[in-house]
Parts: sequence; C-alpha cells; structure tokens
Amino acid sequence: MSNPEKPLFSRHEHALEKANEVCPDCGAQLVIKHSKSGSFFGCVTYPDCQHTRAVVEHERVDDKILVGSECPECSSELAVKQGRYGMFIGCTNYPECHHIVAQDNNELEQQNVTCPHCKKGNLQSKVSRFGKTFYSCDHYPKCKFVVNHEPTIGECEKCGFGLLLKRQMAAGEKLQCASKSCSHFQKSSSV
Repeated sequence: MSNPEKPLFSRHEHALEKANEVCPDCGAQLVIKHSKSGSFFGCVTYPDCQHTRAVVEHERVDDKILVGSECPECSSELAVKQGRYGMFIGCTNYPECHHIVAQDNNELEQQNVTCPHCKKGNLQSKVSRFGKTFYSCDHYPKCKFVVNHEPTIGECEKCGFGLLLKRQMAAGEKLQCASKSCSHFQKSSSV
C-alpha cells in the first residue's frame, strides 16, 4: 500500500513541474526548444530576450577532501573535484594554487613514442570531453596527428610505417599499423 504523504514522483522527476515557468529576465513564458546540441528552456520572446537554461540540471558533486594528502606546491590538502571534463584531483587552495594531479599516462611517457607525422613531438594520452581516451602529438596545433588506440614503438612489417597501435581482439592482443592507408595487423610478439 502506498504512503499518502509520499508523492508518486519526487520533485526532480516530475516533468510537468517546470512547464509554466516564467523568464527571470523579461517575465514571458519559458518553453522547451531543440537544437543540434540538445533540448533547452528558452524564452518565447527570442530574439528580443535570449534567456536559456538546461532542461536537465546536473547535480553538483561536493569536493571530497583526501585526508593525509598534501599539495606539492602549497602544502594544502588535495581533493577529488568535478570539472568541465569530469572528475580530477586538485588543490583545495584554488584559485590561489592551480595544482592538478596529472593523469596517469606514465607508460606512454616511459616509451617516449615519437610522433610519426612531425617527428619532433611525442604522443601523449588525452581524454575527450566525452570521456574517450585518445593519443595526440604534444606539438598541437602545429601537428594534428591523433590516434584512438594506444600507440607503441615499432615498425609495420608490411609498409614500414614507424608506429604501431595496440588492439585487443578476440584472439588476443595484436598490433596494427597506425597508417590509415595500410592498417595491417601483425602479432604482438613480433615486436
């Protein structure tokens, strides 16, 4: 039996609750509009009033202090924080201290994989705004070389291109030529 004091929908789940909201800038009605970036609330008097707001308001995660940690720059505590591109570890003394713990791409740095395109930079792992890992030249924007799979030092046995990519296949790990025109697979034990 349901509890009569507990509503059927909680406040943040009820879709109709915000249907008759008014614009805080001009007092006109807000309606749901659609764009290539997604849905949003917008003022009906657009373009005279350009007020917009997200349909789904993401909850903010409070910073979680890492007890016993110490910032190497200012000796304040470190905390797990939520940023524009996801979670990260940074100094609690922000904005005075801008220290952020670097992502763990030590294996790639130890290999010191040279960019096969410009032959000057090294490849480093990065995370896209969608959370996907990719590997690009550290001389960006001068060099725009990028691959989606982990690069490793080696040479393609078919075309001789100077970079291989580690790929997890059903038959185990294989190495693939990083040249888009070749893409030859070879066994990982040959390198």
